[in-house]
Amino acid sequence: MHIEFLLEEPSAEAALRVLLPRLLENVTFVTHAHNGKHDLLAKLPNRLKGYRRWMQKDMRIVVLVDNDQDDCRALKARLESAAHAAGFYTKSSASKRGRFEVLNRLAIEELEAWYFGDPDALVAAYPGLSAMLTSQAKYRNPDAISGGTWEALERLLQRAGYYPGGMPKVETARNVSQHMDPGRNRSRSFQVFRDGLLALARAAP
Repeated sequence: MHIEFLLEEPSAEAALRVLLPRLLENVTFVTHAHNGKHDLLAKLPNRLKGYRRWMQKDMRIVVLVDNDQDDCRALKARLESAAHAAGFYTKSSASKRGRFEVLNRLAIEELEAWYFGDPDALVAAYPGLSAMLTSQAKYRNPDAISGGTWEALERLLQRAGYYPGGMPKVETARNVSQHMDPGRNRSRSFQVFRDGLLALARAAP
C-alpha cells in the first residue's frame, strides 16, 4: 500500500516522517506540506479530484489539519465533503466491505498537543522540562490545553531556557518526534489519528 499525506505545514511533515515508519509496516508514503491550513483547505477539492483521475488500487490518502479554534464538526464536515465530491469513500462513509480511500483527521488544538501527549519524549528532547511537566496538572490532558498548544509549548520551553528568540516549529517537531512512542501517547486526537491509520492499512482493497 502507498499513502499520500496532505498536511498543512512543514512541522507536521517533519514529525510524521519520523513517526510513520513506527506506525505502518510494508507501506510506502509521501508527505505534502502546504503553506498553512487555509492553503490546504483551498487546494484540497481540486487536489482530491486530481487523485481520483489517476489513483491506483493500492493507494490511500490522509488529510491532517489543526483544529485551532474552529468548530470540530464543521471542519471535519468540510474535509468529508471535499472527499465525497471527488468520489472517495472516507472512514466515516466506508463501503459495505469496509473499504475507504481517504482518512480525514484533526489535531486538537494543534499538532503540539501530540508532543504534550508524550511527556517522556518532550523531556528526552529537552531535559530542562522535567520538573515543569510533572508538576503542572494543566498539561495532563493535552487536547484540553487552551489558548494554543504551540504557544503553550513555546512558553514552557523558554521558561526552561530553550529558544529565547522563539521556538522553531520544524526543529522542535524533529527533536520531539524521534523520542515519541505512538503506543503511549495520551492525546486523544493522536490516538484517533493512530487508530485511523491502522484501520486504513487494514481496509479491504
